[in-house]
Amino acid sequence: MKKVATRFAPSPTGPLHIGGVRTALFNWLYSKNKSGEFYLRIEDTDKERSKDEHKIQILNSLKWMGIKYDGVEYIQSKKIGEHVKIAKELLKNGHAYKCYCTTEEIEEQKKRAKQKKIPYVYDRKWRDVSEDKAPKDIKPVIRFKSKIEGSSTLNDLVQGDVEIENNTIEDFVILRNDETPTYNLSATVDDHIMKMTHIIRGDDHKINTFKQIQIYEALGWEVPLFAHIPLIHTIDGKKLSKRDNASTLDDYSKIGILPDALRNYLLRLGWSYKDKEIFDLNESIKYFNLEGIGKSPSKLDMSRILSMNEYYIKNSNENTLYEKLREYCDKYKDKIKEDKENTIKNSLNFLKNKAKTLEDIFNNSKYILNDKVIFNENDKTLINDDAKKIIRLFEENILELKVFNRENLEQIVNKLIKSNNTNFKGVGQPLRIALTGSKFGPGIYDIILSLGKDDVLRRLGDIR
Repeated sequence: MKKVATRFAPSPTGPLHIGGVRTALFNWLYSKNKSGEFYLRIEDTDKERSKDEHKIQILNSLKWMGIKYDGVEYIQSKKIGEHVKIAKELLKNGHAYKCYCTTEEIEEQKKRAKQKKIPYVYDRKWRDVSEDKAPKDIKPVIRFKSKIEGSSTLNDLVQGDVEIENNTIEDFVILRNDETPTYNLSATVDDHIMKMTHIIRGDDHKINTFKQIQIYEALGWEVPLFAHIPLIHTIDGKKLSKRDNASTLDDYSKIGILPDALRNYLLRLGWSYKDKEIFDLNESIKYFNLEGIGKSPSKLDMSRILSMNEYYIKNSNENTLYEKLREYCDKYKDKIKEDKENTIKNSLNFLKNKAKTLEDIFNNSKYILNDKVIFNENDKTLINDDAKKIIRLFEENILELKVFNRENLEQIVNKLIKSNNTNFKGVGQPLRIALTGSKFGPGIYDIILSLGKDDVLRRLGDIR
């Protein structure tokens, strides 16, 4: 049996889209599940729009997600000579022909189709015209001679049997008049060169698949198996585009989504295995199959991503989580100072409580990271005379403490509640604002113990 080979083939004409990441993930998991190979092909033949910065972003995105391709990336533009050679072979063998229609003629055909409210299909004007009738002043394109009778059936590994009338597939251009190949020719030739066994991609490529299969058959090449994945939609049910918020991995990275959480979410977006929700990397490879992919579009749900991320944060090893937080701060916030590292590490057990993102942990950590308390101005107004009295009494009580622990702190707080005829909020809120600058944040005992006695006294002293 032939070794499974899949590929992911993005164009570096823009940042990698979340739908593309899921396609890459599915290809990678399928090949690894079958002990096969997974390759990356950069389709950079659009020289005007292809940019190195986009290629770098694609490579970094795959690396961030932990998707490792085999070998080196395959660069499509380096194979153009091979694509042109195959186009001329198809022409020579009678499976393609030269079309001398001008741009104006094609535009006129499109205009007439639009007026009649029917899809545009090239009228095959030059399909059977002999070469001696060709105009001398027009450089032709080469069109593939598509089947015009009967129907074709695609045995799709996700969608099942998909049938199409052959006359709905136009005689598509395979070589432009400047001798540059088009997508359908280049993709087919590259997939053949790369010995692809399975083509797994979005179902917006279905019509391309019918065209490409005809090229395979015309050349006598072995046709790979095809699987078309339903697209990702927005929560409103519209097709997700690069213009949507949270459409690229950078959008998720900068708010502190963990790559493992996003991988797990994308794995479950349109795929299922029994009723299992959480998959580590090994389980993802072990259980992934094409049979579990649904036939309907999936909706990108940010609340579900945050929920998944919260689960991964909660269940992360704290050393690993600290490294993720440090990397996040290095990239998007201020670097964590060396003298704050141990305090943050030792406090992660409560700083991560209810945190949905690394940004939430960073925000919870600000009172540690900042030597000076930065007040929320609205919250600072809550430090009235009664609050200052509570702060002063608390300060006096902890000055005398020989053992600075939770039990002793609780005794002091309970004593202040009773003696000042108030409740826990009446004591805890002024202290939290004085120590962190905000009435929101971690539990008051966690805050006090993480800062230590000296820092607590210094901060409370600044309020007087």
